[in-house]
Amino acid sequence: MNACFSKLGAAAVLGVGICSLALSTPARAIDFKAGDWNFTVSGEINVHYIYSSCQNASSAVAIVTVGGACTGSDNGSNVSHVSNGLLPAALNFGVSTVQNGIDIAGHFGFYPGISTNDGGSPNLQQGAPAGSNVALGTTGLDVRQVFMTFGNKNIGTFTLGRNFGLFGFDAIINDMTIPGVGVAGSASTASPSNTSLGSIGFGYIYTDTLAQINYTTPDFAGLNLTLGIFDPLNSLTAAGTNEPKGTPGFHGKATYTVKFNPDMKLYVSSSFIDQKQRYEVTTTGPGAATTQYGYNSFGFDVTSKFDWAAFEALVSYYHGSGLGTTGLFVLSDDGLGHKRSSDGYLLQATYALGPVKLGVNYGVSQLDYANDADRAAVPNLLRRNSKVTGGAYYSLTKNLTLLSEVSQVETKAHSGGSNDSTNFNIGAYLAF
Repeated sequence: MNACFSKLGAAAVLGVGICSLALSTPARAIDFKAGDWNFTVSGEINVHYIYSSCQNASSAVAIVTVGGACTGSDNGSNVSHVSNGLLPAALNFGVSTVQNGIDIAGHFGFYPGISTNDGGSPNLQQGAPAGSNVALGTTGLDVRQVFMTFGNKNIGTFTLGRNFGLFGFDAIINDMTIPGVGVAGSASTASPSNTSLGSIGFGYIYTDTLAQINYTTPDFAGLNLTLGIFDPLNSLTAAGTNEPKGTPGFHGKATYTVKFNPDMKLYVSSSFIDQKQRYEVTTTGPGAATTQYGYNSFGFDVTSKFDWAAFEALVSYYHGSGLGTTGLFVLSDDGLGHKRSSDGYLLQATYALGPVKLGVNYGVSQLDYANDADRAAVPNLLRRNSKVTGGAYYSLTKNLTLLSEVSQVETKAHSGGSNDSTNFNIGAYLAF
């Protein structure tokens, strides 16, 4: 995996990072030199037919969550879409040069999709009316990455700009469903967005793209350390108004790679994330008042990947306090400044038979109450999301992969109710 990232900086693009999955390792589509500068262009396109069999409406349970098993309506429980999967499409531009012994690079990552998104983020359906998927619509463009790097092998590397975060990155970049679909997510609704869930919220929290400034040490016999700050994100607190933060967020990561022989390698990483939250809640009526709340969010993860010839095994675990589930700081507290704890894990094994890779992964994400008052106020809060995905990935050429997956999904509430769904996808992934 590190070899794929070395030419693009310490935190490579999610689309280009597909090469770590060993589906295919194509050269960049365009790579040329002009004066002292090198220019590169690469990208990917993925398209899938996604069929979901959702929980029947008559037996569905209302659960407070973001992402989970889909539920049907009175008109039926089956949903079909043609859409992107866990990745939107990607078009990545890179520039690099060496000046005064310093390696300098810049990167721009553009992520269009094929689903109708008439405005705003292509990961969130917007339009008139909101959430529509109607005639004469258009897709959206997601600019996830704009960052620069500078440094060298002796002094290390500085990364500045908007890029993927450190916490949770190794879990998603090694998720076998990244060229596919995994859990269907919004593709099980009337208006699909340009991304499915994969294993997001089912084994790890989405790393997200953050405005950040990081420093990565030189390589110490396979060991690398990264430490940085990032622009703090607001929490999704239902009843509160977020306030400006007095300090940035902090994150860090340690990675270690050891090669036992040409066919056997072990990669281990651990990262953390730390950020303060501040918001206020205003009550109305007699005794109206405004109260300020705040808490410190912290999370860490540990990921290990073992490669032995055609066999790969992945184990990843995370724990958070005030971190939430599915996305960073989503459902992270009770709305009164009391933190909820969360944890989860992803287990995965794949085996390549010539051009065919077969794989299975199992993921769990759990969310706990802040206190007894939180339990009484939200009895149907998400307790556990779990899923198992089986997939087959066939490299038709070095650039084109045909694939199919099936995912069984279960979402449980603390109150005891649960919803189950199954989704199937078949499609193609092109990297260039």
